[in-house]
Amino acid sequence: MHVRDLPLPDRIRAHYESNGIEKLYPPQAAAVEAGVTEGARLVAAIPTASGKTFIAELAMLTADGPALYIVPLRALAREKYETFDELPGVSVGISTGDFDSPAEDLGENDVVVATSEKVDSAIRNGASWVSKLACVVVDEVHLLGSDGRGPTLEVTLATLQRRAPGVQIVALSATVANPEDIAAWLDAELVETTWRPVSLRTGVYADGSVEFDDGSTLDCPPEDAGPNDDEDTEATAALVADAVENGGQSLAFVRSRREAESLAERLAREELVSRPETADAVAELDGTETGERLAECVENGVAFHHAGLRTGHRALVESAFRDRKLKVICATPTLAAGVNVPARRVVVRDQKRYTGEEMAWLPVLEVHQMCGRAGRPHLDPYGEAVLVGNDRSEAELWDRYVEAGPEAVESKLAAPDALRTHVLSVVASGFADSKSGVLDLLDASFFAHQSPDVDLSGVVDGVATELAEMAMLSVEGDALAATTLGEQVSRQYVRPETGARLVAGIRAAEQMADDHVTALTALEIVCDTPDMYGTYLGNRERAAMYRFATRHAAEFTTDMNGTDDFEQWLSAVKLARILREWVDGESVEAIVENYRIGPGDVESRVERAEWLLGAADAVASVVDADLTVFRDVRSRL
Repeated sequence: MHVRDLPLPDRIRAHYESNGIEKLYPPQAAAVEAGVTEGARLVAAIPTASGKTFIAELAMLTADGPALYIVPLRALAREKYETFDELPGVSVGISTGDFDSPAEDLGENDVVVATSEKVDSAIRNGASWVSKLACVVVDEVHLLGSDGRGPTLEVTLATLQRRAPGVQIVALSATVANPEDIAAWLDAELVETTWRPVSLRTGVYADGSVEFDDGSTLDCPPEDAGPNDDEDTEATAALVADAVENGGQSLAFVRSRREAESLAERLAREELVSRPETADAVAELDGTETGERLAECVENGVAFHHAGLRTGHRALVESAFRDRKLKVICATPTLAAGVNVPARRVVVRDQKRYTGEEMAWLPVLEVHQMCGRAGRPHLDPYGEAVLVGNDRSEAELWDRYVEAGPEAVESKLAAPDALRTHVLSVVASGFADSKSGVLDLLDASFFAHQSPDVDLSGVVDGVATELAEMAMLSVEGDALAATTLGEQVSRQYVRPETGARLVAGIRAAEQMADDHVTALTALEIVCDTPDMYGTYLGNRERAAMYRFATRHAAEFTTDMNGTDDFEQWLSAVKLARILREWVDGESVEAIVENYRIGPGDVESRVERAEWLLGAADAVASVVDADLTVFRDVRSRL
């Protein structure tokens, strides 16, 4: 099947052909045959680099109206926006923030790229453009099974189908064990294949060589390890260096930020390539120790990548790798679920990570996501994924990851915290005004599809009672109505539990002497909510933080001796202290050095605090609290 045969405008066909896209890949042709250009719903479960984005574009370009492309991550939203914006004659919008706005201007675009949270927020805030959608594409649809964003994505899809009847839904995933379940739920055609434009072989490394699943082997003995050298690290170094020496690039996955940085520093000693100009660009972003270490690694063609890096640093690393200016990225597993950074060889050094209680095996789906990054069309003749093991772990790695399929995607909507959030949102947004109305929506969920015999009526009763106790819902028999507080909490896109904490903090602050209500007061309130990202409190800094909390006890809304979880509260105090120093003008370099926190963590917490301070100010207005401190602090962030 050729591009010239597709029902596309001449300008779009010319665009594709000028970029060397003339003939469709088999999965793309299968999608066309399944009706993706005729408004048919589709689930495409096909490997990475097999043409999912093109399938999405076909659906959006042939839809009879505006299209929405839903992604899980901001970085991926930016990447897709830039891709779609190259389409001639197509207006593209992007939205990833401002959770208290319907973003009405988005409706003026042919294609909107947004995170699932932003779409959910737009629905809650009454966005009119939602009902006009003709096509919705969901990238990484297997995240329906994630604890965090899974329920949000599920309810968003269920709601979109009610708000825009007849909307075409196209769901994409490279790694999903039960795509037929998702297709049945969405009433969609299924295109499932293992075809890849670049072949992928997966294997396990042990005793100096790799045995691949296609029967081939690779001898790659490490250099003689010293008494203090880690065998897995030296094996990884040998595998990475071999790939680079043969003209490829490599991704090396490890369990933690610290391990990503130390492995990059080890690989930088190999002097794989010299890139001082890229290192200069990295160094210019900030003067933190993390940034300096990254620049030193980049100068030798190696980078590390994790959430502790600033957004700008991560974007530079990703762009330089795609442009082949970097040979290696050492990353935590989150990179595998994000932006497009394929490599010839993927090396998974660590297959376990610490959960807070024990070292546990990574999910099979997560490892398959990493392995799927191997092999770049038009640049690599093949892709290789290698799990680093030894003679003791080799057999288990084969059984667990090479020969096993990923875990099935299972709904997490029934979790009480998820239900509280989404029951409030559907009532506050006017989508349901009764328990039976809520149940009617839940009947359209992926959870109900997977568990048709489960009666959720009792669960909904309990959730409604809890929300009523938080003063966010009024309950009269079957009837439900959001209170003014409930409407505001939902509109601000915070969890009900966060809303309740904000109210409690606001009421406590009202009882404090005026000179005791400070920036630290406002920051302690928002940092001690479920919606704030936490921060690590080390044993060595615990005593100092306790002394700080004692000195400033009069400024806090929480009694140090009355908190249910003192350690968690003390961590919130640490974060409030960091943010107060930021508000007072302290540099990111000093904060990073003083508090053992990554520059990217500072960046994300400042952004989070700005949102939560805005929410707190909005909540204060509906509970008639005469407090301006949230607004004042937010203006200084």
